[in-house]
Amino acid sequence: MNIQKALLSLLCAFAFSGYAQKIPPRSYVAHRIETPLNIDGKADEQEWKEAAFSQPFIDIESEKIPKYETRVKMLWDEENLYFYAELNEPHIWATLKQRDTVIFYNNDFEIFIDPDGDTHNYYEFEMNALNTVWDLLLVKPYRESAPVLDSWDIQGLQTAVSINGTLNDPTDTDTGWSVEIAMPWSVLVEASGSNDLPADQFWRINFSRVNWDFELNEDRYSRAQDASGNYLPEYNWVWSPQGVINMHEPEHWGYVYFSSKPLGETESFSIPVDEQIRWKLYEIYRKQKDFYNTHKAWAEDLDDLDAASFEIEGKIVKPEINTHKMGWTIFVESPFTGYMYSIREDGKYLKID
Repeated sequence: MNIQKALLSLLCAFAFSGYAQKIPPRSYVAHRIETPLNIDGKADEQEWKEAAFSQPFIDIESEKIPKYETRVKMLWDEENLYFYAELNEPHIWATLKQRDTVIFYNNDFEIFIDPDGDTHNYYEFEMNALNTVWDLLLVKPYRESAPVLDSWDIQGLQTAVSINGTLNDPTDTDTGWSVEIAMPWSVLVEASGSNDLPADQFWRINFSRVNWDFELNEDRYSRAQDASGNYLPEYNWVWSPQGVINMHEPEHWGYVYFSSKPLGETESFSIPVDEQIRWKLYEIYRKQKDFYNTHKAWAEDLDDLDAASFEIEGKIVKPEINTHKMGWTIFVESPFTGYMYSIREDGKYLKID
């Protein structure tokens, strides 16, 4: 299957879906460093040794514990955002060697980045144990059927893999593989709405690991198939659970706070209370989608969506809806900060200054 056909299949697989934000997304504090890191996949530098690991990955739907552990670390400097991940794996294999092929047909490690948190214009990155990468930019989530910019590249990207075992050798048992990645800020800030580095700010980021049951054909690894020749379903393990088998719901991704404090200094970060407004507006957005699927028209009254008001931290919030020929926009004023927020029919979320 070529890339365009694979993307088309994704458009079908990731048609509208979603769930209410039942538990808060996870968060991580990435500290600033002064010395650039050597990208070799091993994380031998003192900076990596001092950086904290994330919580272990969990099943994408948030309940099952994966059979192999995965953890990540993050750091940043003036030039790059750095990632390091350790993936436990008793059989390390990979076959795809062409850049920008569909890497998740192998076991892979994936990064998703939405700098401004509006769920539009976000980045996806994947790599396998052969250090083959796939980077792309999504104008909107698949649920909105927007263009996928597969030819987009992270210019200046650095990646490396370290194998603790032997690659593509079924005769032994491996320990795992690790990846190290440097992404230039000059590329990442393009979708952030600002050319400034996000010092002491947060971005929405998530990580995914796709893992397949395998079979051997003359000692060559491949994805396992059932008796009818269909591939067995993959495992999806993530850092911050999505609640649904779909990475392309950016509103559920985790929060990464870029601390300007050096490693060793304590930095506390709590997800701002206004973010609960964001989560609630995406619930209403999904209700509007369901309403349209049933009635072939948008709800013009929030009572029809059981969304005329909602409570956050003991305060009642009353959204307003404005419908028009092209769709609708819902507005909310935060009772905590006084900021105004909006969401529209294609899911774009805005803070109105």
